[in-house]
Amino acid sequence: MSVIYRLLTEEDSSAFCHKVSAALAAGWSLHGSPTYAYDPARNVMMCGQAVTKEIEADYTPDMKLGQQ
Repeated sequence: MSVIYRLLTEEDSSAFCHKVSAALAAGWSLHGSPTYAYDPARNVMMCGQAVTKEIEADYTPDMKLGQQ
């Protein structure tokens, strides 16, 4: 059994909430608090949320985390 980690990021919009909600529906768990930062290159506010999930398989670097 392994624990895998993802950092979900998106512009501050409903798309971010949908991305996090989809991960939760797929069995991922929130890890820590969300983050909020300004991206001056794109002139937008960005949101981030770490999520983790326990899986039966051993972790490998070529694993597609979003498909777990």
